[in-house]
Amino acid sequence: MFVPQQYREPDASWLIDLITRGPLALLTTNGPAERGPLATHLPVILDPHQSGERTDDLSGTLLLGHMNVQNPHWAALRDGDSALLVFTGPHAYVSPTIYQTTPAAPTWNFTSVHVHGVLEKIVSREETLEVVKATVREFESQFGAEWDMTESVDYFARILQGVGAFRVTVSRAEGMFKLSQEQKGGIRDRVQQNFADQPCSRHREIADLMSRLPCAGGTDDAALSHLP
Repeated sequence: MFVPQQYREPDASWLIDLITRGPLALLTTNGPAERGPLATHLPVILDPHQSGERTDDLSGTLLLGHMNVQNPHWAALRDGDSALLVFTGPHAYVSPTIYQTTPAAPTWNFTSVHVHGVLEKIVSREETLEVVKATVREFESQFGAEWDMTESVDYFARILQGVGAFRVTVSRAEGMFKLSQEQKGGIRDRVQQNFADQPCSRHREIADLMSRLPCAGGTDDAALSHLP
């Protein structure tokens, strides 16, 4: 992923935050020659059993995911495959009308993390069930209502034959946090305020990130810096 220096994350916590807040990832791997690349949207979590300090590029971090075993992508996966997981965070169109100046060009503010790593299929039923349970625990705590899965674990076990779990050992991760850093302070403030006032949650999430991201400010000769 091409990431201009001004759009890089301040530290690794920004990568982790986007992954955990937007865990529906796009898993892409190389498929058979006659099919080309394969891609599947699926939920991914950080391995809850891994501890210790994380590197700036998340190398060594373990991620867990699962998919339907009837998906042809599952059959094509092999241990040791190189995998790319794409996580998408909040994003929004930026109209030049917000800038209150001319000349101007529209753009799109967005956030994304690309995670590269090595994939390993999980073959143990016990480990597969644990991935499912860990995923439920993570998502219920973040997005649900702390649902108690106790009475459904037996049901999980009955449908487990249709679940393909895997882990990815991260080799590197890179983030793109394009949040109007190319603009001068006054214009950037107007974009942030405009987004904060919108009813759409994506706009408000962008505004919140803009308020947290240290910005050096744009320059008049940064004409192309707004492009992905």
